[in-house]
Amino acid sequence: MICCDTHLHSAFSSDSEAPMEDMIKEGIRLGLKTICFTEHFDPDYPDNPEGLDFLPDFKNYKETLFTLKEKYAPEIEVLYGLEIGVQPHLGGTLSDFYRQYGQDFDFIINSCHIVKGMDPYDGVYFNEMTPHEGIETYFETILSNLKVFPDYQAAGHLDYVCRYLPENSPLFVYGDFREILDAILNEIISAGKGLEVNTAGLKYGMDWPNPHISILKRYRELGGEIITIGSDGHKPKHMAWEFQKLPGILKKAGFSHYAIFRKKKPVFYKL
Repeated sequence: MICCDTHLHSAFSSDSEAPMEDMIKEGIRLGLKTICFTEHFDPDYPDNPEGLDFLPDFKNYKETLFTLKEKYAPEIEVLYGLEIGVQPHLGGTLSDFYRQYGQDFDFIINSCHIVKGMDPYDGVYFNEMTPHEGIETYFETILSNLKVFPDYQAAGHLDYVCRYLPENSPLFVYGDFREILDAILNEIISAGKGLEVNTAGLKYGMDWPNPHISILKRYRELGGEIITIGSDGHKPKHMAWEFQKLPGILKKAGFSHYAIFRKKKPVFYKL
């Protein structure tokens, strides 16, 4: 049983209304031993109809989390994390941010949400590109992002773009993107970083978590060992989403352990 959810959002993220304490209480109810909040930080996120800016109030986020961490310590471990939406031009901004705030986090996820000023979530993305072009461009951006911001512990939802493919798009096949995906996975491995398995793909109706099992298998073949697990839950009801499916998927991909980061150091647990 997987008892840790290390990708969670609360009302400190622009796209969530869930009080942090409600998320913690649900984690306890679910029997989780450890949770990590990874609030969104997406500098230079484009203007959008919802007015989401993805710029958390870091002072209140930290104060609230550490107060609740202490309050619920007898029942659940609460870790302090962040999901950074990296873009290739943000190197200086993120370097400055990390010097100011980064040392206190347990866990930082390097995620790609914006490509060429567009979030695939919004639908406009695939009006501009074919499915193959859109996926390839997304992966090319990830490779740049991993180099632009190296102070992360895991690469998040690596094939996020596939959640939003137009209807009747060809199925994702690793071989169609082998060169760029191998480059990404080798970059992650050589840097000693981890790869996140994110079950929001299942929540969005996909047949797999993000990333696809073929990506997980290739990561393992290339020598990758560090896997983190998160639901990407923005509401209590989405926490630990379909976690019961993950041991079988991960074992099939060649893994026997997953990791939790504390103070940016991985601790491994058997599946």
